[in-house]
Order: sequence, then structure tokens, then C-alpha cells
Amino acid sequence: MAERQASSLAVNTRKSLFCLFILTSTLFILSWFFVLRSTGSPHFIDHKLLPNSKLLAMMDNGISGSESQNDVEPSVGNRSILVDKEEEEKPTISSQDKEASQANNGVKCNTNEKVAVKVFMYDLPPEFHFGLLDWKPQGRSVWPDLQTKVPAYPGGLNLQHSIEYWLTLDVLASELPNPPNVHTAIRVRNSSEADIIFIPFFSSLSYNRFSRINPHQKKSNNKLLQDKLVKYVTAQQEWKISGGRDHLIVAHHPNSLLDGRMKLWPATFILSDFGRYPPNIANVEKDIIAPYKHVIKSYVNDSSTFDSRPTLLYFQGAIYRKDGGFVRQELFYLLQDEKDVHFTFGSVQKDGIKKASQGMHTSKFCLNIAGDTPSSNRLFDAIASHCVPVIISDDIELPYEDVLDYSEFCIFVRTRDALKKNFLVNLTRSIGMDEWTQMWRRLQEVQKFYEFQYPSKEGDAVQMIWQAVARKVPAIRMKLNKSRRFSRSYVRKEKGLSRIPSPSNFW
Repeated sequence: MAERQASSLAVNTRKSLFCLFILTSTLFILSWFFVLRSTGSPHFIDHKLLPNSKLLAMMDNGISGSESQNDVEPSVGNRSILVDKEEEEKPTISSQDKEASQANNGVKCNTNEKVAVKVFMYDLPPEFHFGLLDWKPQGRSVWPDLQTKVPAYPGGLNLQHSIEYWLTLDVLASELPNPPNVHTAIRVRNSSEADIIFIPFFSSLSYNRFSRINPHQKKSNNKLLQDKLVKYVTAQQEWKISGGRDHLIVAHHPNSLLDGRMKLWPATFILSDFGRYPPNIANVEKDIIAPYKHVIKSYVNDSSTFDSRPTLLYFQGAIYRKDGGFVRQELFYLLQDEKDVHFTFGSVQKDGIKKASQGMHTSKFCLNIAGDTPSSNRLFDAIASHCVPVIISDDIELPYEDVLDYSEFCIFVRTRDALKKNFLVNLTRSIGMDEWTQMWRRLQEVQKFYEFQYPSKEGDAVQMIWQAVARKVPAIRMKLNKSRRFSRSYVRKEKGLSRIPSPSNFW
């Protein structure tokens, strides 16, 4: 009897364990099923609540278009950069698809969404700006009457770094009774309403005219002006409130503001490149790259063709340079005997600008080689001439590159590749008429982005620079707001009064 009960109990126990095993296995399998399902595409989202894809495409204009075009047909610029990789087979595209792509894309520069920048501009004494142009103030005004006469800027090579002149004129013009155009920059008189605080110091002109020390001076007038500027600006309440983070100053000449930059570094600089700046003073995240003003004449009514430009490669300028400019003399030795290459010394003296204009207008490709600094005005002379730029400068930063794809109208070549024998000649000769013509057309379309003029016009260099400033404003505001997070933590009560230290002490 006891044996029967024991065997019956064992059978029941085995059945219970088997059922428990089946149950736990089923639950385990179901749990994995739901986990895997949850990592898949979510079918339960209401897609009506998602952003419109067309709207996203408009906001991402240029980036997505650039990526899609690169997926279909590699650009010349990318091909020239990646020469050390094995050549990949190009996918075949029908001519109709090519034409449709070109018609739809055009030049991918997202300039449609324009934002007005509210600018508070310091009323600096004339010695810092138009006084450097020998303009004399009348009465108490520190600014010229633009309705009467606009002070002229000196010509020649001085013009290439005249950026602060054009920006200052544009801010002043926004206050005229009948402004000549719709302005990107609008002057405000209350600094608390401003997006940016502009310091109108003609730093490049100050360097060009007053950097030499007179016999009875210990400091040049250029350095004395910088000392005065730093003292003036850092004493302003606007600087003390923000520590200078929301200030804007132009130092386009590589040697301009050499002393002042070390004390005004929290401000946003407008520069030609970062060649002579340590990264803690100036960098692409904080500052803005502006184009040079080209010194040769723009090619108006350009009807030239691939065959009507007989010169393959063109360069005329200083060949023997210091710093990174050794590349120029190396290329001179490599290219001087090529029959369809023009590579000679040249300057602005003795009709040098006129000869350079004629040479660029009759050349297919124009060399832009790093000199004393990564950038030079030659790139913008080439754009104005519709001569496809060949850029040989590994550290160059380009204007508006966050909204403009330079590979559509420029060729980029690494320095190490350019110095290989026959590399540049073979590369440029491999570009046929159709490919060159496409880039030539792009140059005509983007040329207006590099034109400085008064009054400024829609889409010109002045307006494009202000738009670049507008794109920096959100990051500036975020940094300022973050700096104020714990300001209340430092409140100290003295004699029953609360005192909050100035934000300038927190930088």
C-alpha cells in the first residue's frame, strides 16, 4: 500500500515539473518575441504627427541634395581628393536623368531662409573707422552722412581686406529714412534687444597704414589704436555683462589686431583664415570665415567656351613664400616647362591686375596655392573670372561652407598629391568639356556671393556674411544662458542686501 502511494506521488511530481517546464518555456519564448517585435519598425506611430518630409527637405536643402548627387555621380572635387584610393566603377546614368538632376539641384546654397540680425554698434570715435580714411566728422556725429557722400576706401591690394568697411556701411544704411534695400542687418539702439554687438574697428586698414614705427615712437600707431580699443570695449557695460561672448569684430588681414586679439578673444571674429591664430583664440566653431574682395574685374557677359580658353592651368603671383608657401616654388619647378601652363611671378605693379584678369579669363583652371597663410585672394579672383579653381591648401577654411558645396565648382588636391610629377597636368587634362562646362556654369551662379558693394544687394557677400553671423547667434545665446545657470547659487547677503556677481567673472 505504501509503495503504491509513493509511486503515485512520484508520477504526480513528474507531471507537475513537466507542466511547469512547458509553462516557463512558453513564457520565455513569448517574452523574446515581444522584445524582438519592439526593436523593429514601430507600426503603432501615427505618421500624421511626424514632420512633413517636404518641409524637412527644404530645411536640409543642400546637405541632402549634395549627398544624393554624390551617391549618383562622384564630383570632380571628391575624385581629386581621393586619388590615393583605387578607382571605383561609376554607375551608368541616362542623359535625361543627368539633365533632370542638374535642373532640380542647381547650386545648393540654402539662402532662402533669411533671418534679420539685430545689431548694436558701438559709436566708436572716428579714429577707429572712417577717420582712417581721412574723413573729418562734422558736429558731434561720429559717422558720415551716407546720403551726402560715402567715404572712399583706398584701392589696390588694400581692397582685398576691406570687409569691416562694407559691413559698417551696411549697418549705417539700415537707419536711413529710405533704406536702399531690404537689409539682413538692422541697427538697434538698445543693446538688450540686439542679437550681436558690433565693434566697428577698421583693423586691416589700421595695419596696412600704421603698422610701421615712426623714428620717435616706441609703438606703432596701429598698436596704440589697439590698446585704446581694448580699453574702450572692455570698459563697456555690454562687454562686462557677457564677457564679450556676444561681440563681433573683423580682423580679416592675417596680421591685423595682433595684440588686441589676445584680449578680445571671447568675441566672434570675422577672419580670412585661422593660419596665424592658436585654436584657443580663434576656431571654426566660434568664428566666421569671410571671402576676400577680389581685385580683378568681374567677367561680365562671359560667353567663353572650353575651347576658347587655351590655357590649361594659370598662376601668377609671388612664388617664393615663407611658412607653408614652399609648395608654390616646388610646383613652379614641376610646371614651368608645360606648354599650356602659365606659371609666372607677378604683382600689382605695372598693370599686374590687368594682366591677371586677361590671363584668368582665358584659362580653364586657376591654381589657388597656400602661401604665407592657408588662404589667398586668388581663389576669389578665379571665381570672379569663372576660371575653375584648383585649391592646393590642406588647412584652408572656406566662406559659407556650411550652406555651400564647393566641390561643385572647385577641385581640391592634397599637397602631397600635387607635388607628384605630372599629377596636376594629368588630372586637369582628364576633365572633359562637359564636366568643365558644368563647373563653369556653377561659377557664374555663385559669383554674386562674393561681390562686395554699397548699397548691398540680396545674396551678395555683405548679406551672406550677416547670414553667417545669424547662424552663430543661437550657439552664442546657449553659451550665455548656460553661464547663468548657477548665478543664484553665488548670491551673498551683505547687510541685508543680496548681491549677484557679474557674469563676466564666470568666464
